[in-house]
Amino acid sequence: MKPVDRSEILDYVTYSERRDALRPALLAAKAARRVLVEDGTLVFLFENRDTVRYQVHEMMRTERIVKETDIAHELETYNELIGGEGELGCTLLIGIDDESERDEKLRAWVGLCEHLYALVDDQRIRPTFDARQVGETRLSAVQYLKFAVGPVAPTAMGCDHPELTVEHKLTPEQYAALSEDLAAP
Repeated sequence: MKPVDRSEILDYVTYSERRDALRPALLAAKAARRVLVEDGTLVFLFENRDTVRYQVHEMMRTERIVKETDIAHELETYNELIGGEGELGCTLLIGIDDESERDEKLRAWVGLCEHLYALVDDQRIRPTFDARQVGETRLSAVQYLKFAVGPVAPTAMGCDHPELTVEHKLTPEQYAALSEDLAAP
């Protein structure tokens, strides 16, 4: 999937004026790519060009970004989340509300990324991940992952960590959305 180009980004004033009309379709695109595992303990947010463009627009609007160098930085940052050919990029959120429990789990789950998988044709595809998000003693609650799944979307997402063994089957809508992303140029 090709990255979002600067020419596709509106200035934050124009985006703000059009936001109410644009948001429903963008939120629907995001919802179709949000996979909750274990009641939201693991949330896989799959990204595509529309979701990245939306995030850049929202950052520009919220932070009132107008300088070209700052816009370029936002594009570079969010474009890293888009998968390449045969690849699905996603943000993983570890959703544990209780702060002390979250801290305990993030320490216990160091190495979690090696235990995550996308299930494709009964094969567990492990992600590549951003090593900057993993410390020696603690995992970050936000991880950036890429799954090299080839031309076929996964049917489930899961984890086989000794302390968190779960698998969640994708809905037909999620499967269709990820299939569409894999077919995008």
